[in-house]
Amino acid sequence: MKEDKHIYKSHNKSLLLYHFVCPAKYRRDVFTDTVEKSLKEICIGIGKRYEIYTIELGADENHVHFLIQSVPVKSPTQIIKTVKSITARKIFERHPEVKQKLWGGKFWMSGYYVNTVGQYGNLDTVEKYVKNQGKKYKKIYRSQLELF
Repeated sequence: MKEDKHIYKSHNKSLLLYHFVCPAKYRRDVFTDTVEKSLKEICIGIGKRYEIYTIELGADENHVHFLIQSVPVKSPTQIIKTVKSITARKIFERHPEVKQKLWGGKFWMSGYYVNTVGQYGNLDTVEKYVKNQGKKYKKIYRSQLELF
C-alpha cells in the first residue's frame, strides 16, 4: 500500500478499512491455488472499477478473509455484495469445476462477518486524540457500545 493510505476525493479524505469473512456455500473446500489466484485477480479488478480495494486477501479451504478499503459513500453491505457477486460470477466462468462442486448453485453463503479496522488506533487512542484537539474540549455525551 502507498505511504499515504488515505483516499482523497474532492471534498473528503478517508481511511476506511473493513475485515470481512465470507464462507463458501455449504462450507465446501473450493479454494484451491488456482481459484485463489483467480480470486486475487478479480479483486484487483474490482478495486480499479468500483473503489473497493482489497488490501489483503487470505483463504482457508472453505472461507476467505478480505481486508478492504473503500470510500465513505459505500456501506459495508454494498461493498461485500459487490465483491461477492462479481467474484462468484467470474470464478464460475473461470472454474466450472467449482460450480459442479457446489451443485450448480451459489458460490458464497448468504451471510458474512464484518469488523472495522483502525489503522491509527483503538477507541481509547481516538478518544484521546479528539480530546486533545481543542483548547476547551468538553465531552458532551458518552454512551456504552451496544452489543446485540
